[in-house]
Amino acid sequence: DPYRVLGVGRSSSQADIKKAYKRLAREWHPDKNKDPGAEDKFIQISKAYEILSNEEKRANFDRYGDAGESQGFSQQQHRQFHRFHDGFYFDESFFHFPFNSERRDTSDEKYLLHFSHYINEIVPDSFKKPYLIKITSDWCFSCIHIEPVWKEVAQELEALGAGIGVVHAGYERRLAHHLGAHSTPTLLGLIHGKITFFHNAVVRENLRQFVENLLPGNLVEKITDKNYIRFLSDWRKDNKPHVLLFDHMPVVPLLYKLTAFAYRDYLSFGYVYVGLRGTEELSSQYNINVYTPTMMIFKEHIDRPADVVQAREMKKQLIDDFLSQNKFLMVARLTSQRLFQELCPVKKSHRQRKHCVVLLTGEGEKFAEAYEAFLTFAVANTKDTLRFVHIYSDRQPEFADALLMDEEKYHGRSAVVILERRNNAGKIAYKALEEAWQGSKEDNFILLDLLDQLRTDPGLLSSETVVADLNDELAPMFLIRWFYSTLDYISDCWDSLFHSNWREMMPLLSLLFSALFILFGTVIVQAFSDSSDTRDSPPSGKEEATTKTEKNDASFNKESNSRIPKKGFVEVTELTDINYTSNLVRLRPGHMNVVLILSNSTKTPLLQKFALEVYTFTGSSSLHFSFLSLDKHREWLEYLLEFAQDAAPIPNQYDKHFLERDYTGYVLALNGHKKYFCLFKPHRSGDEGGTLGSCEDYNALQHAEARGKSSCSPGSRSIKNKLHKLSFWMERLLEGSLQRFYIPSWPTLD
Repeated sequence: DPYRVLGVGRSSSQADIKKAYKRLAREWHPDKNKDPGAEDKFIQISKAYEILSNEEKRANFDRYGDAGESQGFSQQQHRQFHRFHDGFYFDESFFHFPFNSERRDTSDEKYLLHFSHYINEIVPDSFKKPYLIKITSDWCFSCIHIEPVWKEVAQELEALGAGIGVVHAGYERRLAHHLGAHSTPTLLGLIHGKITFFHNAVVRENLRQFVENLLPGNLVEKITDKNYIRFLSDWRKDNKPHVLLFDHMPVVPLLYKLTAFAYRDYLSFGYVYVGLRGTEELSSQYNINVYTPTMMIFKEHIDRPADVVQAREMKKQLIDDFLSQNKFLMVARLTSQRLFQELCPVKKSHRQRKHCVVLLTGEGEKFAEAYEAFLTFAVANTKDTLRFVHIYSDRQPEFADALLMDEEKYHGRSAVVILERRNNAGKIAYKALEEAWQGSKEDNFILLDLLDQLRTDPGLLSSETVVADLNDELAPMFLIRWFYSTLDYISDCWDSLFHSNWREMMPLLSLLFSALFILFGTVIVQAFSDSSDTRDSPPSGKEEATTKTEKNDASFNKESNSRIPKKGFVEVTELTDINYTSNLVRLRPGHMNVVLILSNSTKTPLLQKFALEVYTFTGSSSLHFSFLSLDKHREWLEYLLEFAQDAAPIPNQYDKHFLERDYTGYVLALNGHKKYFCLFKPHRSGDEGGTLGSCEDYNALQHAEARGKSSCSPGSRSIKNKLHKLSFWMERLLEGSLQRFYIPSWPTLD
């Protein structure tokens, strides 16, 4: 069946068929897939696409179950008699069996799973919702028997938020074997990447209970008048908003359990049975309508909900929309790198800027007043482009030291920093309030003024640094994780012992026999070993310890040195007349060559600074990095700069100062295909716009460098500071916001 081979439905368009063919062809191409059956699978995919891409062949297949090639008998005979194995035909109009794909119910088609789809999408998604999977095949009478129950339960569970999957063992033998299904029909559950088989009678109640049993038992806490204050006050410890569902059902609905499982990393869930004695105080305090299901979400204030939704029938879409807008506290605490990345995403463009206002504070009553003032400010100034967070400096010391530079005025006090993440490597731009945060009216006015300026001037975040990944403060200890993993493994073994067949038990039996063999072998060897071997062991142990220590020291030094950009990390080649054509004139479309202008005297410091500035951009395959010697190719550079409209006046070759003008530190981004370039001019102190600012006397500059001083203005910086803010210029280059200077043709490089 070409539809099954490509994994598409009978109503799929040509675009969907082509897309499915390209995806499967890439996956099963014999040159890329080393599976023994990859070649046969690739041939099936090609033949299936050949049929479905041709409208005439596709129509014939839909009518007669074949592509319509000549078989030596009429189409009427073809319609009445279908081939069975190699020499037999049966009259389909007589038997009316529903095994043929034309007769089978097409409701399962949207649930069909393929091996790559299962591994790449279903398994990761099982950490957000459980899956109920059916393994079926053709000529399976039991599959037909359970079909009505399966269809009803699949539709019901999918509407509640569970995942549904169908595996056809005849076409997906690899996936069926991977799932451990050796007969059809087989029903199994998948959660956290772990497979659990269904062993009871296939009825609606059993299947619902099976899916509910897959979920952890501590997802939803029962709330009454006695424990609701403790539950809502746990937001400080959990760093999560808390959700309460008020309903008149004595048992927690499956919809609510599935929702709690999907959002367990962001929210804590509680359930209030309003018909139970002992919930009257809770219902009256929050003015609950006992006849209508009500969902409330609480953040920093437990006396009033942050958001409420009521509906006679709680639907999954309504709950998802409600919870997705309330996943974080008003001033969430940064407890892990994952949370930092979600709350403060990397800037993707100027229109998608997201600034984080961070309160660096401590724990205890000493810092409570500053935190409450910051929370009040955050509630009053909530915006889509701002995110207010706080962090404990003593739990994340590296993060705090990188932003506050260990200044004494912040010791033992709270501080506020506005930051923006620039990339995933930890680079951020930030600005800290000059004074410690006390929560006074003056502090509020200063912070509000900075945020207003930031709206119009993104360059306000003038400082840059690189911060390390945050520690995961809420991660369980290693011993606890090991204990839970051991319990899960024992539970799996116990379940397999009673329900699995011998084929599934072979890995466990092999492990047990191997452990026994090693145990008895060790005892026998120790019993008959010579005592002289034990006398020789201590020196070797010391030597081994010394060797391990040396290796650890070497690996530590290697890791620490690998953080420092070296020449090998950024490949910078010299632009000469030999490689000029390949590196510029005939450069591939879409590629650019970033060229640094330097002289013999400034070569080493400029190249070091250049490598540091462009290091984070070396991941782009369309960027190449070179340098050009000013002493050799000054005329070539002067010719190019004549096309820069806002460049300084360029002297001609007869000017007496022609060879004295200093262009070291200039950077040109050259697009060889479109014949244009972008220009970066060296940064000078006191010159915020990045104007030319070069010294007029190049010889004087050389003499001054020899004395360790600069011949420019008294406030000028060292040679390396010429490339200050080059990384900002590179960002604008990738965004395409720099001015372009076009030239008629590239001059020769003599």
